[in-house]
Amino acid sequence: MHIPLTEPPAAAGAEQLEQQQAAITRLGHELRALVEATVRTAASPDTLHRVADGVRHVTGQLTGRRRARTEIPAVDGFPGGPRMYSPVVGAGSPLAPPVRITPADDGLVGHCTLGIAHEGPPGYGHGGMSAMLLDELMGQACTAAGSPGLTVSLQMRYHRPIPLETPLRILGRVTGTDQRKVFAAGSITTEADPSTDLVTADAVFIAPDPDRARALFPSLRGEA
Repeated sequence: MHIPLTEPPAAAGAEQLEQQQAAITRLGHELRALVEATVRTAASPDTLHRVADGVRHVTGQLTGRRRARTEIPAVDGFPGGPRMYSPVVGAGSPLAPPVRITPADDGLVGHCTLGIAHEGPPGYGHGGMSAMLLDELMGQACTAAGSPGLTVSLQMRYHRPIPLETPLRILGRVTGTDQRKVFAAGSITTEADPSTDLVTADAVFIAPDPDRARALFPSLRGEA
């Protein structure tokens, strides 16, 4: 019986992608821990200078080719797939909470906890973070409904401040369509009290025509 010594190219490629994504996820986790420690520390100036030197040394190890501004990362599945470096859902982003998204009966639900790095008023999340979370969830809800588009209008209503270090629930759902326009609504609550809205939003997304999409995203491949 012949036993292959190597994996088929497709399987090897999938395994390599998984390994790369796992490494990116691990680095992102450690970077988020570093960012959180940085904004909480009361260390001395000498310690901060020493750490800054160490961070500069670590940054210098990220060598090799850097992707261009319009280049889609090879580890991403755009549109409609994972975005490893998204500032909202990206497991590899030091900026992201990150948000974990699951399907719901009427749309998508995001789960995350904001840290001190996302602080606006002391002890509460920055209002811009709320807008970014809701824009992401509503946009992904449009994609999940088969109508991906770009945000053209986002109306926010802040009912109560968003507490930090508290598990949050973010809802995004499509409320209607009109040709290329898609209308969506969203809300943020705590996981413990999902009936009390902290922030709500309405948005309008529009699907760009194919020529416009190709101009905006020249790295898109095939029929994407």
